This record gives sequence, structure tokens and C-alpha cells, in this order.
Amino acid sequence: MKRIISTPDAPKAIATYSQAVEANGMLFISGQIAIDPNTGKLVGEGIEDQTRQVMKNIGAILEAAGFEYKDVVKTTCLLSNMANYAIVNSIYGSFFPENPPARAAYAVAGLPMGSLIEIETIACH
Repeated sequence: MKRIISTPDAPKAIATYSQAVEANGMLFISGQIAIDPNTGKLVGEGIEDQTRQVMKNIGAILEAAGFEYKDVVKTTCLLSNMANYAIVNSIYGSFFPENPPARAAYAVAGLPMGSLIEIETIACH
């Protein structure tokens, strides 16, 4: 059985998808970009602000579903420019100080709304 997760503390879906879906103790969070859930607009122009917002959005969805960052087992990071990798890695790492999840990171040609970063997340109880 699956449960659709939706919270006003994370951005509304901008296309046909759910913020997250929980099934059999696993939580699948759709790719999050740096949208401020209060304004619906992209946050900042720099990778630092955008990465922090993406991680805050992920945290809001985790919390709404009854999960925490420590429950995250896998992420996929999409970057508009791999030159930002070290900065993203530093900020991202601060959310996973112990036992970080498995991760893949890719450079992509473009992201929704001109975002510099998108992260999708899988968590498990």
C-alpha cells in the first residue's frame, strides 16, 4: 500500500508528481529544487543558498512523513555545473554528519526553473 506525502512546508509540485510517496517503510522523495515554499520562487542565485533550500525542502518532507535525515539511504544529486560539486558536497555533508547515504551526482544540461541543483531522496525506516 502506498501513501502520498504532501506538506505546505515544501514546494508544491510544479508538474504531475507527488512530493513523496511512502511504500513498505520506504519513502521516495521527488527531486527537490531550490523553491521557497512560501513564495513559490527560486531562492538566491548562488549554489550555496540553493543547496541549503533544497536540503530544507527535503527535511520538511521527511518530517511530514515521520522520517529524519538519518533515515536517508540514497540520494541522487543533479548539478547544472560540476564546478559546484565541492560547495554542494560541503553543505550536503552537514546534513549527514554520520553514516551518510549512498549517493550519485550528475551534471545535467538544465533543471526546472533554471535551478542550479536538484536532489531526489530515498529514506527507509
